[in-house]
Amino acid sequence: MMIVTVGESKRVDFLPISGKLIVWIIKITMVDMSRLDFNLATVFLALWEERSVSKAARRLSLSQSAVSAALARLREAAGDPLFVRTREGMQPTQRALAMAEPMQSGAMLIHSAFSARTAFDPATSRQHFSLGMSDDFQIAAGPLIARRLAQEAPGITVTFRQANRHRVEALFEAGEIDFAVIAQPTQPSTLQQQEIGQSAYACLLDQQACHVPIPLTLEDYLALPHILVSFSGRDGIVDHVLKKLRRTRRVQSALTHFSSLPPFLTGTRAVSTLPVHAARSLAAISGLTVCAAPIPLPSYTVFLLWQRTADTLWMRQLIRDAFQQVLPEPETLSLL
Repeated sequence: MMIVTVGESKRVDFLPISGKLIVWIIKITMVDMSRLDFNLATVFLALWEERSVSKAARRLSLSQSAVSAALARLREAAGDPLFVRTREGMQPTQRALAMAEPMQSGAMLIHSAFSARTAFDPATSRQHFSLGMSDDFQIAAGPLIARRLAQEAPGITVTFRQANRHRVEALFEAGEIDFAVIAQPTQPSTLQQQEIGQSAYACLLDQQACHVPIPLTLEDYLALPHILVSFSGRDGIVDHVLKKLRRTRRVQSALTHFSSLPPFLTGTRAVSTLPVHAARSLAAISGLTVCAAPIPLPSYTVFLLWQRTADTLWMRQLIRDAFQQVLPEPETLSLL
């Protein structure tokens, strides 16, 4: 049997103490602490060192009445006079003597917390980061980011969240992501942003199954069934460009994720048009062929986003490094 006393409540007997009871006690303790003004600690330490209400007031740039009022609150909180007026000044009681060292240590810890900024050390960090990006970016750069973290920061964990330019602001506001990589962010934005490269579009197909020469001609391209990857599942950038050319394509299947493409294309007479960084990554693991699209698809800029309150430079650099490895070189964009 255990006996617990909380604040001024009566003794309560428990058999044996449980985890829920410990949490309950901690919550009550925190509520009691929340009623205290931590400025009182400053007054206590000033009285401890000066042994005079007037000197403590001058030191703190307060009136004597304010210090006296604070001392009254300290006495009420501690249940002890703490400092007793004598001919030699305000002398501490035994309770004050016992409190002095913890109060000084606590004040130093608080000062250190606000004045010193702990350097980020990836080798020892145990932080968790959440990165928002569409799955074409996850396919291309995600493995590079994960591998480098495993090598240089084994204690850091990362979650890749599905995000696009339309959802990214809401995800940041909800605290669900720390960084994001998107194409052409919406304007204006409260987020910090940095251009990290450019990308474009390419075709992915099983050349043997399609029986077409590479590079594709426009007629061969339009004669093949298309696998569309689109958030809406209805149309994409290819359809908008073809409309300007007064041409159309036949979409055989529509998907919402680029990662699903290889099974749909392998051994199938079909083609898909997707960001070149994802096309190259999928081709590397599937044996599919990447080639230029025979229509004038635009290139686009890729941005790294983060909140103004976040400034983990090392993590931002790691993300930039990964994307610089997978995004096409500027001079090759015109060839895609």
